[in-house]
Amino acid sequence: MTSRLRIILLLCALVPLAACQREAEHLGVNGKVFVFNIRLARAYYVLTLNRLDGVPDGAVVTAEFEDPAGGPPLVSTQKVLAKMTRIDLQSRDLECVVTGKPYAIKVTLRAPDGTVMQVLETTLSSTFDQTVMPEKSLVLGPAYDRNPEAYGPDGRIRMRQACAP
Repeated sequence: MTSRLRIILLLCALVPLAACQREAEHLGVNGKVFVFNIRLARAYYVLTLNRLDGVPDGAVVTAEFEDPAGGPPLVSTQKVLAKMTRIDLQSRDLECVVTGKPYAIKVTLRAPDGTVMQVLETTLSSTFDQTVMPEKSLVLGPAYDRNPEAYGPDGRIRMRQACAP
């Protein structure tokens, strides 16, 4: 057998092995949820990650949440500190959340020098839409005083309308 043929056979044997190698897992998804705070009339994403082996102190985790109202992703960043075992990321307030629609979430873990260590992609669907939310916060100030703008003339809470498709 010629040396050239041996090299080709060796490469053919190694290619499937290289294709089967998985990216190292440094973070795992612990939980993901839409939070609907009815009292404050706010909806937002919350993503909780577990810190697994090999995440150096000073690493940075960035989550890109799909904006239900459209436009660029909503970005949340967290620096990983020495004693962190869990990393919590939250989006800014959301509009136009639709029941059952899967919204994309992309998480990137970067080493302190900026090198990408891991990328996670997942989705999250809501069991509610924005019509469960009042138009305005139900309370005002630190004493949770009733917000008169949240209520109609009949005393009923003014609810948000569904977003146009």
